[in-house]
Amino acid sequence: MDTQDLIAAIIFGAVIGVVARIVLPGRQNIGLIATVLVGMGAAVAGTWVSSRYDVHSSHFFTVTGRTFDWAVVGVQVGIAVVGVAIAAVLAKTFSTDRDRD
Repeated sequence: MDTQDLIAAIIFGAVIGVVARIVLPGRQNIGLIATVLVGMGAAVAGTWVSSRYDVHSSHFFTVTGRTFDWAVVGVQVGIAVVGVAIAAVLAKTFSTDRDRD
């Protein structure tokens, strides 16, 4: 893995994380770094799940010379939605900014 692959993974993870936050209803009080980390983890997990269960389509798209399978990206976004929801719940649970009655 070279520097370009690492940068592409970070950018793709950020995109996956942002798409997951858009798909998930409501407000998620997690930061940009958490969003990117969840997106990167979802990209890796989604690729593994798609490979493990042979989830592929015949529809592809290309971005800057890299080809992506729509079905795999869908699995990645689905996993990212779950990850963002879990991160939002954890952030709310461990937040120190609670309303005091």
